[in-house]
Amino acid sequence: MRVYANTDPRLGPREIADLARRVEGAGYDGMHVSETVHDPFLLAMSALQATSRIVVRTSVALAFVRSPVAVAYTAWDLARLSGGRFELGLGSQIRQNVEERYAMPWSEPASRMREYVQVVRAAFATFRTGSLVPFVGEHYRFTRMQPYFNPDDGVAPPPDPRILLGGVGRRMCRAAGEVADGYIGHPTNSGRAVLVADVVPALAEGAASAGRRLADLEVVAGVQVITGATDDVLSRARERQRRQFAFLYSTPAYRVALDHAGIGHLQANLARMVRQDDWTDLPDVVTDDVLAALVPTARYVDLAGVVAERVGGLVDGVTLALPVDPADDHLMARVVAELQKTAPPHRHEGDPA
Repeated sequence: MRVYANTDPRLGPREIADLARRVEGAGYDGMHVSETVHDPFLLAMSALQATSRIVVRTSVALAFVRSPVAVAYTAWDLARLSGGRFELGLGSQIRQNVEERYAMPWSEPASRMREYVQVVRAAFATFRTGSLVPFVGEHYRFTRMQPYFNPDDGVAPPPDPRILLGGVGRRMCRAAGEVADGYIGHPTNSGRAVLVADVVPALAEGAASAGRRLADLEVVAGVQVITGATDDVLSRARERQRRQFAFLYSTPAYRVALDHAGIGHLQANLARMVRQDDWTDLPDVVTDDVLAALVPTARYVDLAGVVAERVGGLVDGVTLALPVDPADDHLMARVVAELQKTAPPHRHEGDPA
């Protein structure tokens, strides 16, 4: 099993470089940089320049707020900069954020994302061969590339950056199975019940529809866990997780995990409070029992076993954050090493030949 470090979305390019060095030192396979309050590609560049071994992946860059060809240029440059260590993780965000926060249009996210990935791949092929590889679909047209604009400097390029898709609903998971190199799970759909009932079957359906096998995809779970070395650290981590839980599950699209846990009614309460702009009291809705139903607690010595029990046999990789205190990095390094010994899932049975 591969282990990736997820990162605090508030960290800027300077801070992310320091964190990237810690990630590499702790033995992680790679790290994810998000798009929340900073540009994910600038964060990725900073992390890549600070390291020499790990994969750095956007998780996720928002596709529908950017041109797919512009994204292809950026990903191509980052792959060259890093000798092939950059990977492109894309996601849709929710409609309200795309339309109201980014002032961009919204339409048919799953079918549009499918075409988006196809355009990015066509651009990569164009860059690599020096000849236009056109794409014409329902949502996008890529039909022009004069030689002047083709990024060919005479140096053999690295392999095309791998493309992974993030998603929550079955249609987006199916699209990932069809066209992506991998899938990045959201914290709200990375529990075992949702993976078994919804995510993995949808990925398999998408892969089969494209004549592929589920084994062709890297499936990464965004594991939620409360961990630490002392009671005080665990207590502070629990409160951070409570705040994040309340915010995430106020979004109707993320309700599925609550339904599987038999607490779906909680989502309506959280959504109502958000509509009333009641952010201060939002975490109070998430009692200790509710939090424990979806987010396990474990000290570092038990963490690898808890994560393996939660997602083992279903995914190829997981995300786990570094400790808040760098003095505890050696404890997480042991967890990472133990998880890396976990066998990947056997998915070949039932996959199309």
